[in-house]
Amino acid sequence: MDKLNNMTKYIFVTGGVTSSLGKGIISASLAKLLQARGYRVTIQKFDPYINIDPGTLNPYEHGECYVTEDGAETDLDLGHYERFLNVPTSQANNITTGRIYQNVINKEREGAYLGKTVQVVPHITDEIKRNMRLLGESGNFDVVITEIGGTVGDIESLPYVEAVRQLRWELGHQNALVIHLTLVPYLAAAGELKTKPTQHSVKTLLEYGVQPDILVCRTEHHISAEIRNKIALFCNVDTNAVIESIDASTIYDVPLLMRKENLDGIVLKKLKLSAKVEPDLESWKDFLGRLKNPTSEVKIGLVGKYVELPDAYKSISEAFIHAGAKNECKVRVKYIPSESLTKDNAVEKLKGLDGVLVAPGFGSRGIEGKIEAIKYIRENNIPFFGICLGMQCAVIEFGRNVLGLKDAHSTEMNENTKDAVISMMEEQKKIKNKGGTMRLGAYACELKKGSKAAAIYGKTKISERHRHRYEFNNKYLASYEKAGMIASGINPDNNLVEVVELKNHPFFVAVQFHPELKSTVANPHPLFVNFVAASLANSHKK
Repeated sequence: MDKLNNMTKYIFVTGGVTSSLGKGIISASLAKLLQARGYRVTIQKFDPYINIDPGTLNPYEHGECYVTEDGAETDLDLGHYERFLNVPTSQANNITTGRIYQNVINKEREGAYLGKTVQVVPHITDEIKRNMRLLGESGNFDVVITEIGGTVGDIESLPYVEAVRQLRWELGHQNALVIHLTLVPYLAAAGELKTKPTQHSVKTLLEYGVQPDILVCRTEHHISAEIRNKIALFCNVDTNAVIESIDASTIYDVPLLMRKENLDGIVLKKLKLSAKVEPDLESWKDFLGRLKNPTSEVKIGLVGKYVELPDAYKSISEAFIHAGAKNECKVRVKYIPSESLTKDNAVEKLKGLDGVLVAPGFGSRGIEGKIEAIKYIRENNIPFFGICLGMQCAVIEFGRNVLGLKDAHSTEMNENTKDAVISMMEEQKKIKNKGGTMRLGAYACELKKGSKAAAIYGKTKISERHRHRYEFNNKYLASYEKAGMIASGINPDNNLVEVVELKNHPFFVAVQFHPELKSTVANPHPLFVNFVAASLANSHKK
């Protein structure tokens, strides 16, 4: 085995019994603890679905689509990884079955397999293993944590579990370990915790030749020493490697709870890594202290079209948590479905809010509701923050109600509009395929000196992540600026309008990019911090 692989350790996180147990949060928490001890850590997610990436999935299916710096459309768990670790992820951190098969089929078409029959084992599993090792072989990380999506026993997860079995064998038990996340349910009728689901889940894993090293048991009640012993006995795991993961009031508690259970200590011991340095979690504890002890409260409306599933706006709601902690206030987010907003009820539905964020999205559903919301906010001097489609709606609303362009619209919603104040980017017009073809990833933006945006960022040159096809139509720029809507952020390469703001308004800032994607515990995003501060100031006026 080469020296490099000796250096990089691999941790695989699998889940059983049910989905949504929180593999992403456990992976991110463990990574945080190892990072706090001075180790260089990254996390990757392998998803068992056949889409190449989640970019074409409806948010109701899969929650939000998280965009990385290099423009990859990825799973929302990567957002957790970045928020916890404050380290950017990339295309290499999220792989789907679709991409694995695509790579293998491309190789087969090129004749790479020399006339061999292409099979799940070894060809698909080899491609999975190659991808699992990519980040480790870069030499940039001491530990690579790989989260396997889905649950053990799912037909689509089998190739991944087989790849884990092979890799553990190849790397040696000191260089790779498996953490299995499982459920220990509480049966109210019996008044006790039940270990059978966990036993069956581990048994399924064993059938595939994988023995977990550590069990993390999700539970609503504390697990007694007796139950831990029972699980350890039936599942061939050390008693101290049966870890309790009890429901927490916030996901940001989980690293400290895992520290209390000594998850990081057990991992280091099993991987023969030094545990001499205690984790430095002071700044994390400081953040939690501010999060849990707010001195004030602010009520912010989030107007969007997917609000029935808050995961569709996961990064936004987390950015509010970071910004709230920074302002020492509790941000109460009221989710408002944009379809339900009309001229007649907008006042009623938005009454009592200290600030309003109009959320991103695609398509025409709920668009008029967003425009009505912005009209009310603008006219009543309520702090407003628009993101992506939220910015485009702010432009449409201003065009209709201030500039008198009654037909002002986006060509996304109405191809034949007379006043296409939002239109498709030139380079997008020729594109036929929908997946991975939008303006994606990080782009530069220059902020106007003296603008609100420049004051918020404290600099004029910034970089933010994008995910859109449509843009502000510069033909109308002069008339907008004359009427008081300033283009305060411009892309220097192609003059795209990135930020608009109103001159005579306490806080009216809308951006074409997605600032929520860069907000982390260590670096709350300045736009969110300032918007929460403006909403807080507005609440004091009442």
